[in-house]
Amino acid sequence: MRDLSDLRHTTKTSASGAEILVLETGAVITTEDEAMLQALHSRSVKGVKRHLEALAKRGSGNFMNQYYVGYGDKSIGDCGTTTIFIEGVSMLCAKAIQDWSLYSGQESSTRYIDFATQPFLNSYGIPAGVEILERWREFYVRNLPIIIADFKARFSQEDGEDATAYEKAIKARAFDVARGFLPAGVKTGLSWHTNLRQAADHLLTLRNHPLSEVRDVADAIEEALMEKYPNSFTKKRYEGSENFYREWMASNYYYHRDHEEPTYDFVGSTDNFNYSRLGQYLEILSKRPRKTEVPQELGNLGQIYFEFFLDFASFRDIQRHRAAYQRMPLLTLLHGFESWYLDELPEGVRAEATELIARQTSEIKNLGTAVSTDAHKDQYYVPMGSRVHCTVSGDLPAIVWLIELRATHFVHPTLRMRALQMAKFLKRELCHKFTIHLDPDPDRFDVKRGTHDIVLK
Repeated sequence: MRDLSDLRHTTKTSASGAEILVLETGAVITTEDEAMLQALHSRSVKGVKRHLEALAKRGSGNFMNQYYVGYGDKSIGDCGTTTIFIEGVSMLCAKAIQDWSLYSGQESSTRYIDFATQPFLNSYGIPAGVEILERWREFYVRNLPIIIADFKARFSQEDGEDATAYEKAIKARAFDVARGFLPAGVKTGLSWHTNLRQAADHLLTLRNHPLSEVRDVADAIEEALMEKYPNSFTKKRYEGSENFYREWMASNYYYHRDHEEPTYDFVGSTDNFNYSRLGQYLEILSKRPRKTEVPQELGNLGQIYFEFFLDFASFRDIQRHRAAYQRMPLLTLLHGFESWYLDELPEGVRAEATELIARQTSEIKNLGTAVSTDAHKDQYYVPMGSRVHCTVSGDLPAIVWLIELRATHFVHPTLRMRALQMAKFLKRELCHKFTIHLDPDPDRFDVKRGTHDIVLK
């Protein structure tokens, strides 16, 4: 086995300071080799050993350049995968990268990581922006120990509970509350595991994103991939496609209602759902065990649609459900701050938080007096406890999976409430006999929460 120090990872730095690393696994057969082998295999029944001989003689380079890039057979790019680590990007940039139905990867968790020392991205680049960001940090740092102590008083350790797990569970709940006061400009890290085709397709949208940070990061990722896989990525552009996506992303990417305040808090719709055909499956669906997905074949019954308000911090969690389609909400001050975060604070801290939110709201709005106001750039200063306007649509298997996963006591309460509302809507609209497996006690504090962390032993 090769020593890890021998590996040569490909790194790049974006114009906004994000660090990009494309992982070198040390495999003798490269990603492009694997793609070539699979493509050749699809055109011959002579066996993979013959293709390995061809690979040894020809190499994958010319093949990938000719057939994947030149000829445009995108399916070849599906056969090779890569992992990209992206560090030092804002929460907004992380969400943009993850806003892809085929995204696979992980992101740094605000539930298990103390973000007290994380840098903030000052999108306007002015001193007033720094002051706003640092006031959020000061509140987070000073009050996190107070919140932890308050939770220990509210949720005492029970006999037989593991002390380490209890401490982690308390901290996880405290982080759940404190994260609401972190601005979306706080920097985080994520991984993106993707095949070559998906990387190229998603980079088209990312390099035309409304946020300059995202565009910078996309350019750095693309440069790293071109260096790592020179036969699969080029700077070739189709200006018609680039111009279309640039215009589309600028005006239609973020979902928002401007200054029109909707009169509802939660609404669902099944306008095109085939109720009669669902009835054919109710008997067997009633036998579906817990933790068993609804068969994908039932996706053709139609779409289910929801609109609701949710704090941006919890939107980060629901966005992980790639099988459901979701618009990226614009993070603004328009819809207020989620009251749950305030209700969970000790009384003295709650009063301080209320005053801070009022002051910060005024300061963020006043940024426009120093620079040209930009709703996209404003997002970096807005706390993640702010409510955003969300849309979720999907077929029955996707929505039921989302509900059953997000309606448990391990899930953040603001998202859990929405999942339970979705469940109530489905049972009322589709059929009261339709089985949805829900947590019988979704609001309890469970020390097992502390065992969900990932640590090196």
